[in-house]
Amino acid sequence: MAKEKSERRYQVYLDGRSIGYVRNGRNFVEEIRRNRRAGVISGEINVAIIRKLNEIHINADRGRARKPYIIVENGASKFSAELLEKLRNKEIDYNYLVRRGVIEYLDAEEEENIRVALEEKLIDKDTTHLEIDPATFYGFTFSSNVFQEFNTVGRHPISGNFIKQGQGLYAINFNNRYDARAYLLYYPQMPIVNSSAYRTLKMNRHSSGQNFVVALSTYFGYNMKDALVLNRAAVDRGLGRSVFFRTYTDEERRYPGGQQDHFKVPPATTEGYLGEHAYSKLSEDGIIEPELEIKEGEVLIGKVSPPRFLEEQTSFGVGEEKSRDNSATLRTGEEGTIDNVLISESLGATKIVKVRVRNIKVPEVGDKFASRHGQKGVVSLVVPPEDMPFTKDGIVPDLLLNPLSLPSRMTFGHMMETLAAKAGSIGGTQFDGTMFSGKGREKVDMYGDILKKHGFERFGDEALYDGRTGKKYDATIFTGVVYFNRLLHMVSTKMIVRSRGPVQILTHQPTEGKPRRGGLKFGEMERDALVGYGASLLLKDRMLEQSDKADIWICRECGDVGYFDHIKNVPVCPLDAGNNLEKVEISYAFKLLLDEIKSLHILPRVRMRSE
Repeated sequence: MAKEKSERRYQVYLDGRSIGYVRNGRNFVEEIRRNRRAGVISGEINVAIIRKLNEIHINADRGRARKPYIIVENGASKFSAELLEKLRNKEIDYNYLVRRGVIEYLDAEEEENIRVALEEKLIDKDTTHLEIDPATFYGFTFSSNVFQEFNTVGRHPISGNFIKQGQGLYAINFNNRYDARAYLLYYPQMPIVNSSAYRTLKMNRHSSGQNFVVALSTYFGYNMKDALVLNRAAVDRGLGRSVFFRTYTDEERRYPGGQQDHFKVPPATTEGYLGEHAYSKLSEDGIIEPELEIKEGEVLIGKVSPPRFLEEQTSFGVGEEKSRDNSATLRTGEEGTIDNVLISESLGATKIVKVRVRNIKVPEVGDKFASRHGQKGVVSLVVPPEDMPFTKDGIVPDLLLNPLSLPSRMTFGHMMETLAAKAGSIGGTQFDGTMFSGKGREKVDMYGDILKKHGFERFGDEALYDGRTGKKYDATIFTGVVYFNRLLHMVSTKMIVRSRGPVQILTHQPTEGKPRRGGLKFGEMERDALVGYGASLLLKDRMLEQSDKADIWICRECGDVGYFDHIKNVPVCPLDAGNNLEKVEISYAFKLLLDEIKSLHILPRVRMRSE
């Protein structure tokens, strides 16, 4: 009878490769962990035993996500009160605890072998590790968030994504960087309510938002659903204003045969010459200068390249030296100011030029904003301050948010932040909003006491007055301060308008995408909407006239696609060489389909309707 699986020897894997077997897997794993904690072997090593498969996995490779835990031995945490006191007095540091085997880092595989207590009072005889802090549940982005324990779980990944998309101060040395794309907020602020992770990671050096005065109020239907209404005076003072940098790079490449590119203003004889106006802003060396205004299609870096094919011999037997224009132009739909120019050299000793273009982005209708709680919204109206609601103290909100957007998504953390930040701004202090750090009710009472002390209603409600009529609103409106991010999605970078333009070579349909001067796709669902309304002429206009309309000849006898012989001035069928063909209007994509079916050795026939 075969041995039980648990009695068989364990196969050992190192970084995924089998290196041998051991008889007692449990003792082997415990010895590795003992030596790791004692510093005999590297603390970067993790080991996990999988009893169901009789396998032991030792991981020492790069790129593993690892998390710190306090070690528990004999039912007691190794992080004692004495060590805590020394840590507070700065007699020891965090790395001392790691070196002395008080804290160890575990990867996802070894975490399967441990039993973790959330608090010290929950430690029992089976506990192996203790959480350092509940905030360490989450990663870099999400742990810098606040009051997330009051939000529904569906908002968590959404809010994490919005934090990553927020424009801010991404690098202090941005002036010396030539990133392909970069967004820089003019006046980034530190949030009034922040977390311990935010402070520990010194994220205030890279703030990515501003503290907005927000009122939960509708505005004549302009902020239905998620739409936002902004105060024009706040925008004029710099609220949400940012600058967009784009870098264009070019190089004088060398080609086989000794030929190479040259930076210069292309002469008019160059193949692909763009016209004199396109090169009007270039210097003598073919490179544009800083602080010049530039629009789409204009040349930033003038460059001529050798022809793609060898030159033809002239009648005198001398090769005519030709060149083609290979200049770098500003992208379609963009404009801006030349911010800086860098001239350098590559490792291959070729000349490199980088041109950075800046463009100021002022918040406008269509731009996207979001709070740290997944409450996103697109600006639907920018209102003059005299038409906005105001408080008895004359405070005009920066932003009006629809009150229905909070209870429907259960983002009560957003409301907590509104209250806390209002208390903080009035009291001139910052508040800690670290997740799981305290009881919510006690916090609400504390914020309410501060507001009441300064003459405000304890739950943040205020009487507002209509800016248009001056009349007081019947209901009080929840007003406070919320940290909002301006996201990367801006209407100025996405808006596209086209009547005629380039088409794809294969399908003869309009190109797709803003950089290719493309059109907006009229898809199947849009088509169905027109079919449902019976708008057949509009459907024909969109799907045929404005797309890939083509005139082709169809043979009345055999149904094959023919062609027009311009020499004999008659249409010809390639199958039966007849001339009985009919000219029809079809979409070129259908003709392409017929050709593809023919490539499968199937002859499709088009039946013509008899008159």
